[in-house]
Formats: sequence, structure tokens, C-alpha cells
Amino acid sequence: MDISNQYHLEVQDSRAEIKDYFLANEQLLGYREYLDFKLVKKEKVKAWITICISEQGKAISLPQVPFGGIWMQDSLSSEALEYFILVIQGELRKRGVLELEITQAPKPYQSNHDLVNYLLFKLGFRQEKVLAHQFFLGKKKIKKLIQSEQDRFQKRIKEGELTIRKGPISNFGFLQEIRSWNQSRGYDSNLDETRLITQVSEYPERYFLISLEKKGQAVAHTLATRLTSESLYYFQSAIDPKSQLKQGGEMLLYQLFILAMELKVDFIDLGSSDQPSSANHNLMFFKSRFSNDISNKVTWVRKL
Repeated sequence: MDISNQYHLEVQDSRAEIKDYFLANEQLLGYREYLDFKLVKKEKVKAWITICISEQGKAISLPQVPFGGIWMQDSLSSEALEYFILVIQGELRKRGVLELEITQAPKPYQSNHDLVNYLLFKLGFRQEKVLAHQFFLGKKKIKKLIQSEQDRFQKRIKEGELTIRKGPISNFGFLQEIRSWNQSRGYDSNLDETRLITQVSEYPERYFLISLEKKGQAVAHTLATRLTSESLYYFQSAIDPKSQLKQGGEMLLYQLFILAMELKVDFIDLGSSDQPSSANHNLMFFKSRFSNDISNKVTWVRKL
């Protein structure tokens, strides 16, 4: 069966349409084109991917974000999805692209995650990087965990004489505290503060700050991002090493769960736990207390 008789490819500037995964709307310097590639059948978009093309002829979906990859409006047959990947490559070759890199979102974001990865492998893409994201899935399960842990965490907050502040970001003073606290612990600070401020200014409804305060002074922060309307992403966290705060990480995550319940999201993405050459087992163990699933985020590369 000739799939091309049923589907066709549409390419447009990515700024022409606002997407639920809001980071796909971002435009970074150093790229000559930002394009949406859409698989269309009977005037309906069945799948899409946002790709940016650098001046050096490399195409990426997407740079400097948690992931890019192929998104599907509906379930697709393997033939249709394979056709989409092939015609994307053909269009990129016409535009002088030499290499394509795709970081496919973990499974909770896309139910066809395994099929996409399988077809990328079969079509000659090379697996360059794998990161394991830990998740907590299910609205009802999020609410149940909050209820089961409520008494324990309320007791900790009272004993620690802590105040909880949680909500949209109103100022950026916390960024300096996160940077200095992490540096005091010997952690590398890879947070692009200028870019974050721009993103928050453009999408204030997508970013949330959770802070623990003691006697009016902040002692811990967690930054959360609503990457999609159905998810909450655990983005950045830090605790003042001078505060001697006990189990501060758990208290921050508990407040993250409360925020997720208030936002009525379907799942929480606790992100990856990685070191340059190995898994960060301690961090993965810590997150395991607040996760009920794990899914790999795979970066694929292919020479065109």
C-alpha cells in the first residue's frame, strides 16, 4: 500500500502555531530556521516535530531543552510513522542538512514512545545518549500519596518552624540563592538564568516556585515547570547548607505533589539522575520514594 497517497508533509515556520509543549515555541540564536514538520491526512495533523537548523547544517529537535521529538495527535500505524520519518529526512536534505538529532520524549508524554524509538533504530539512527526519567503517574495516586503522608509532613513543618510559600514566580531573587547554595555544596551550576527569566516572562503561567522559610529567611527552593498541560516537571532544587534543615528534599517534593494536585496534572516528571560517566544511584534512590514509573529519554543521531 502506498502511504504517500493518504498522507502528505507540510512544513511551516514554528512560530506560526503555539504548541502545548511550550518550549517548542522558543527561538534560540545561532539557528537559521525553526520549522514544524507535520504529517497530514485529510487536512488533519496526525503527527508533528519541531526542528531547528544551525548555520553549520545540523538539524536538532530541540536544542537546550529537556526533549523534542515526534508528537502524535492520534495513534499511527508503523507504516505511516516510518513514512513521516523518511519524508522529514528527504526535506532536510533539500535544505542542505548534513545531520539530524532527535531527543524523543519519555513514554508518559507520548504513548507511542516505543514505536518511535524502534523505527528510528530500524531507519539507521544511532543511539547517542540515554537518560532515565523517574515519574509519578496518576491523578488519583498523587492525591492518595498526599493524604497518606499529610500528618508526617505537617509534623515536620511544625517542628522545624517552617513556612511554605508556593505559587507563580513574582521575583527572581531565589536564583542567586540557588546558585550560591549549590556552589557551597560543590555542585556545578548549569542554570541559564537569563534564558529562564525570559521564559518566565513569556510564560508566567508555566513556572512555579516552592520555598521553605524559617524566621522569614528562605532555606530551600524548588522550581517546577508545567512542560505540558498534563505534566509537572521537577526542574531545579537547592537547600541552604547552613540551615541544617532535616529531610528538606522530601519536604520540597511533598509540596511539589500538592502543587501537582492543585494543577490537576496527570503526572509528575522528576527528571533524570545522571553523572558524566555513571548513574547517580543516590539521587535515583531518593526519587524512588516519590516515583512509581521510569522511562528512558533517548537521543538519536543520523547522518543525512
